[in-house]
Amino acid sequence: MGGADKGLLPYQGRPLVAHVLARLAPQVDGLLISANRNLDAYRAFGHAVLPDATDERLGPLAGLQAGLAACQTPWLVTSPCDCPALPVDLVARLLAAAETQGAVLAVAATADGLQPAFQLCHRDLLPRLDAYLAAGGRKLITWCKEQGAIEVVFPDPAAFANLNSPADLAAAAG
Repeated sequence: MGGADKGLLPYQGRPLVAHVLARLAPQVDGLLISANRNLDAYRAFGHAVLPDATDERLGPLAGLQAGLAACQTPWLVTSPCDCPALPVDLVARLLAAAETQGAVLAVAATADGLQPAFQLCHRDLLPRLDAYLAAGGRKLITWCKEQGAIEVVFPDPAAFANLNSPADLAAAAG
């Protein structure tokens, strides 16, 4: 995105993150935003903004770590800011599967494969995540597999489409 803050880029008249927040808000008790720059712009959405706990570039796991540390509920759901069409039943389906299977981590999957950035993680996994990061682990998908994540299949791969480039944004805008 040419160095632009992806979550704040306009899409259909609103920042990308606004679409994700609108999709998630009815599904959860509260929202947290993981961000490391433009913190005031993200705070303007009215939710707590959590920067990574370290200046190291730890990737999405650092956001998960900050979220789990701040989470006031047993479960934390995650979604990237660039997926404005995420399923409106994401949380319900992940939670139902986790509870049915006695899992502490549920990850979305489609026919296109695993979507590890869309997950429902029990906050009890924070010590394991801390240890994984301290040992040098950085790969989200590896961490999920090591935790025995269950896969919850969603029928529409387009719901998980990331808008990763200006071309993606233009194409999605139609």
